[in-house]
Amino acid sequence: MGGLDGRTSVHGPDAAVAGASPTDATAANASATASAIPLQQNHSSALGATAALLALIVLSVAWEGWLAPLRPGGSVLVLKALPLLIALPGVWRRRLYTQQWASMLILLYFAEGIVRGWSDHGLSAQLGWLETALSVVFFVCTLAYVAPFKRAAKQAAKQAAKQAAKQATEQTAEQSAKHAARQAVQQTTRQQPPPGAE
Repeated sequence: MGGLDGRTSVHGPDAAVAGASPTDATAANASATASAIPLQQNHSSALGATAALLALIVLSVAWEGWLAPLRPGGSVLVLKALPLLIALPGVWRRRLYTQQWASMLILLYFAEGIVRGWSDHGLSAQLGWLETALSVVFFVCTLAYVAPFKRAAKQAAKQAAKQAAKQATEQTAEQSAKHAARQAVQQTTRQQPPPGAE
């Protein structure tokens, strides 16, 4: 979500907005409050994404290593498992940033599975369709896991904007009231007769 982070740290509002203007302080407090709202995480989606990613890694190595490589004895395409291995720790720890870019990366494997499922024959074609299916599972699971955090971020932004607008309106009203009070005092002073005028 710009990027969302699964690890949220919320400090006290006084420490977070020290030295800030009232409007900024209100917006910061609103953002901190919204980010502190507990989210109902979809653990099944996270586990599904991890399982699908592990299966894709095993499939990539076995497919290009000995099951149905492009060349007998193994293919250099076995290296396509490396990007998945890089994403595995972050997906395992349920880091939102990793889940987001991995969901985009998986589209390459989806496309490869479609192409090789149609163009290859025998076991290689079957493995291509299996790769496509696992890519779809991973993509759907990551979207299901990330979606609540994106909704929470949008809600926090709206809440911060509303509180900032409310604070600005209150400040404007307060300044208007002070200005009106000063004018009333000045007008009263002018209407009073000078000492000894009677």
